Amino acid sequence: MPDRLRGKVAIVTGAARGIGAAVVALFEAEGARVVGLDLQPVPATVDGVLNLTADVTKAEQVAAAVATTLTRFGRIDVLINNAGVNVFCDPLSLSDRDWDRCLDVDLKGAWVVSKAVLPTLLTQGSGSIVNIASIHGHKIVPGCFPYPVAKHGLIGLTRALAIEYAAHGVRVNSISPGFILTPQTEEWLAAQSDPAQERRRQEALLPCKRLGIAAEVAHTALFLATDEARFINAADILIDGGRSQLYHE
Repeated sequence: MPDRLRGKVAIVTGAARGIGAAVVALFEAEGARVVGLDLQPVPATVDGVLNLTADVTKAEQVAAAVATTLTRFGRIDVLINNAGVNVFCDPLSLSDRDWDRCLDVDLKGAWVVSKAVLPTLLTQGSGSIVNIASIHGHKIVPGCFPYPVAKHGLIGLTRALAIEYAAHGVRVNSISPGFILTPQTEEWLAAQSDPAQERRRQEALLPCKRLGIAAEVAHTALFLATDEARFINAADILIDGGRSQLYHE
């Protein structure tokens, strides 16, 4: 079904690489006019996509990006809150700075951008917000604190906003990826003492015996962004190959 987002305008945060870049490419291919937000500076326009440099934790920068989007395209239909950082630490060794960094980017950032976009969606009486959460928002992996705190909070934010604005035509859902092969994941694998062995170990933990790819997350975001998912609200979709359902000794 081509052109599933024809005529729609989407904002994607964390758009420079990984899942964000995959979402931008897919949405553009499906007919959307896409605005990518990222801290990494990128050209003003690439392949019909408007890329803006913005820190999602800074309300004034986000407001400026939203204003630019409305000036250029006149509306906003979809927001994909993908920007995030991995902060993994022993709880008692965690600095206040790293705690703030994790919660600011992974949780507050999604709220800052949602807050900036919601007035437009409410005025239109329609819109879809998709938050990219994580399997860490469902299962606790030792040594990954405080990342799961932020991701549990992001799923909570999703549900709260979804119920708050459901009667106004605005849907809010989240996606919880598992082990996805993004540039960040590739960098982590490369840093292991035996990258090939570690990759095989990770694959063996999955029922499907392979790792996920960013495009698979992007296609789920696409579905949630379209009118095909118009009765899906306050939901979280796990994209982890079934790994979270296994009981490990």
